[in-house]
Amino acid sequence: MPWFPKDTRTRIQKLVGNILKVGPVPEHVAFIMDGNRRYAKMKSIEKSQGHMLGFDALAQTLEWCLDLGIKTVTVYAFSIENFKRSKEEVDCLMNLASEKFRELLKEKAKIDENGVRFNILGDLTLLSDELQHLCAEVMLLSRHNHRVTLNVCFAYTSRHELTVAANELREGVQRQLLQPTDITEDLVDRCLLTNASSHPDLLVRTSGEVRLSDFLLWQSSFSVLSFVRVLWPEFSVWNFYACILNYQLNHEAVMKLRNQRDRLLTEKYSQECIQAVLQNNRTNGHELSEFRIAKLAAECKRSRDQRIDEFVTWLNEKRELQLQEMYNKYPPSSSTMHCPPALSVSSSSETVNE
Repeated sequence: MPWFPKDTRTRIQKLVGNILKVGPVPEHVAFIMDGNRRYAKMKSIEKSQGHMLGFDALAQTLEWCLDLGIKTVTVYAFSIENFKRSKEEVDCLMNLASEKFRELLKEKAKIDENGVRFNILGDLTLLSDELQHLCAEVMLLSRHNHRVTLNVCFAYTSRHELTVAANELREGVQRQLLQPTDITEDLVDRCLLTNASSHPDLLVRTSGEVRLSDFLLWQSSFSVLSFVRVLWPEFSVWNFYACILNYQLNHEAVMKLRNQRDRLLTEKYSQECIQAVLQNNRTNGHELSEFRIAKLAAECKRSRDQRIDEFVTWLNEKRELQLQEMYNKYPPSSSTMHCPPALSVSSSSETVNE
């Protein structure tokens, strides 16, 4: 099945989809695509066929998301923990990924027509040079699109993502780009691999398992969770619509909690600036009026925001260079030979797909 298949929904299914569009539609949906191996065992077919059918289910689900107007989709394609599987199965999955990325590069017209930007997120250094090159080529080829974003988490775990973010913050302090007091929840967000996307509104896991398996642990604190009792290759449009309906039924309560959290964090950061001014005042032995305190606190906030923006710019430049280096690791094959856009810089171990 191609990455952008034809719409095979019935008239009734399309009608239900249009009805769901009347209610709140999630901007960002994440999927833990679990159950390919169990489906293969149930159908007495090879595991490789189960994974291939899992890709077909992904392509079809992306089509449903596009139809509903969902702006960001994030999928858990391969966990770092999956490298512990047999060499035969890991090689099969790597070959499948390479094959599908090559096919995607041939569908550039469809990518641009649908306005899809692809991000492959994870510890890509664990992949072969050839696969790293393909991942980089896909990202560079689609980076100018902004209508829809597809995040493919490959060689990913949330623990690794948070470790990378912590190391980036430590380096920022060592380079004196940041002060330790600049590190906030918002800054951690901006250091994550998913920093270009909002947090998922809805997180769906198939196979009936009720756990997150080290996927988007930081980002899913205020997500609606749907655990579906079907294996991923069996995931149907009706299952998808049921998840959307579950989101709509819980949307108001979750948004209220999100807004409360955002308000509390804003107040907390403002108080931290005021406390810093008062602490400095006590050290210098000066008495300040409320007006002066407010003015100094605003200056403190501006200085902190400027440092953070400069640090994030440095971090993005660093990641842009890493992406270009990854692209240059392996000579492009005759089947791809796409010229990516010029590099630009702007200011408990669980597994899935069982």
